[in-house]
Amino acid sequence: MKTVNKNKNRNKDKLTTRFYTMKNVSVTQLLEMYTLFIQYYNNADLDTFTQDMGKKTGVFILEDKSRKCIVGFSTWVEVDLIQGGEKALGIFSGDTVVDKAYWGNKELQKCFAKKLFATKLKKPNRQIFWLLISKGYKTYLLLTNNFDQFYPNHQIHNEKLEAIVDDYCNQLYPSAYCQQSRLLDFGQEYQNLKEGVAGITPEMKEENPDIRHFEELNPTWSNGTELPCVGEVTISALLDFMKRNMIPFKKNRSRQRMLKVS
Repeated sequence: MKTVNKNKNRNKDKLTTRFYTMKNVSVTQLLEMYTLFIQYYNNADLDTFTQDMGKKTGVFILEDKSRKCIVGFSTWVEVDLIQGGEKALGIFSGDTVVDKAYWGNKELQKCFAKKLFATKLKKPNRQIFWLLISKGYKTYLLLTNNFDQFYPNHQIHNEKLEAIVDDYCNQLYPSAYCQQSRLLDFGQEYQNLKEGVAGITPEMKEENPDIRHFEELNPTWSNGTELPCVGEVTISALLDFMKRNMIPFKKNRSRQRMLKVS
């Protein structure tokens, strides 16, 4: 008979994600996010973390209500872009951290996708792009697994999206961006992942071409160099994400309610 960890299931039920504009983030929340951040990153002093967070538009905070603590967060920044002579909008997600005990949970991703989806619905005629920089393969896989049109892509070269990368990197990180290598290098004192957080093995590269491509493009990722990426936000891509990640959840919850009633 299969044993069910009831405490684990209860914790999943208690996970909630909420979006906060930065002006509504409390000092207590900021310090709690920093405490989580330094568990996974080197060279992360409080002043730098605080200044960087102050530049964000807002942040998604993942909380475990049963433990009354923050177990993850992801930031949100809106960037004006020009694409084909037309105004476009870039949604930049910078820092994303989730407590290891909750790796695999998609609550944070779902909340981010909902806001991204709502933004696209409000601006259906405007091109919207998800912008991200990746010092680890896990962030890169969020892009490759959820977008039809993205850059960099080992299967196809997209000059349009490559130009978007140049645009936002020159806007946000002009002194750190090398257009030849298309990498961001913030120096030796920059934050880098702690050992064991997102290691890459030969077996992983053999089995997954996206992981192999990430390391080929960013061979110095362990030193903190960032691979800038972009995905085009389309209604079809977001509907597909919601279908795969949200509809089954809603069906299960509906079924649970029916069982309770009966």
